[in-house]
Amino acid sequence: MSDLEDTNSAMTTGARYPYRRRLTDAPLLAAATGGRPSHRPVWFMRQAGRSLPEYREIRAGIGMLESCFNPELVCEITMQPVRRHKVDAAILFSDIVVPLKAAGVDLDIVAGTGPVVANPVRTAADVAALPRLRAEEVGAVTEAISLLTAELGDTPLIGFAGAPFTLASYLVEGGPSRNHERTKALMHSDPTTWHALLGALADTTIAFLQAQLHAGVDAIQLFDSWTGALSEADYRTYVLPHSERVFAEVAEAGVPRIHFGVGTGELLGVMGEVGADVVGVDWRIPLDEAGRRVGPGKALQGNLDPAVLFAGWDAVEKEVRRIASEADRAIAAGATGHIFNLGHGVLPDTDPAVLTDVVELVHSL
Repeated sequence: MSDLEDTNSAMTTGARYPYRRRLTDAPLLAAATGGRPSHRPVWFMRQAGRSLPEYREIRAGIGMLESCFNPELVCEITMQPVRRHKVDAAILFSDIVVPLKAAGVDLDIVAGTGPVVANPVRTAADVAALPRLRAEEVGAVTEAISLLTAELGDTPLIGFAGAPFTLASYLVEGGPSRNHERTKALMHSDPTTWHALLGALADTTIAFLQAQLHAGVDAIQLFDSWTGALSEADYRTYVLPHSERVFAEVAEAGVPRIHFGVGTGELLGVMGEVGADVVGVDWRIPLDEAGRRVGPGKALQGNLDPAVLFAGWDAVEKEVRRIASEADRAIAAGATGHIFNLGHGVLPDTDPAVLTDVVELVHSL
């Protein structure tokens, strides 16, 4: 059952978020908030694109960032995996650098490389000159959300943004980095400039998420893709306060908040402290152990290795069942729910039929 929330509703978020849908039976939202879902929910990071032939066809000749600012195209690409796989959530087709581009940062997404920044940010003056995002600058994104909420029916829509640390890494390095040496050097050599940078990026992330929430997304995920490169001590000192502020500023919307990073097994405990309702787990750590590290009172999301999808159905089925069992043990020990997902994004050469079969299997468990 789903309907648009009346602006006179007794729900506390009604006045500020008048377009919020009320998805009372959505399994993903139930699992994320300690409810009892009708079945185990599943969706896949990077499900909207890359592995789908219909995605490659519709994106032919259109740049990534150009696609992200085309509302009709965003709507269609976001819907494709929902139609094909019958997943329990759509995730907005976008990119974590979209709010930076919208604000005026000179960057592009280069095929085969990723985001490339024309003028890296490495000094206090660079930080002071960094443009801030205004909600109207992502009007194409909010228009796409309006189109999607009208089309999705009872399926929740997840909005997302990049966390301040990961955005900072791209800006400081000038693009993707294996060792994040310039980022860590700035962090340790000039903490004042570092915190000013992350404070500015937290402002941009909050503005981007708030725009999506006001447009009607049903959950949000904060991607801190590169935070696994840090020690727990560095995370607590240089990252936690800023990510914590992001989650605090969007709490009033009353939607599930998911946090995810890659290679973060040693950080799961501290990542569980920043304010998310759901902690995403990559494939390197069992979910029952992840639940122990995160602590009780949080739902878990994950964590099939994307590469296993190439191993044949017998291997895939075995791994899916193992993960579901580990998740059940985590719930028995205090986790509030489980959302099945991969431990990272869908790889481009993945057979879409395998993803469809995984959804059917997860729904049966």
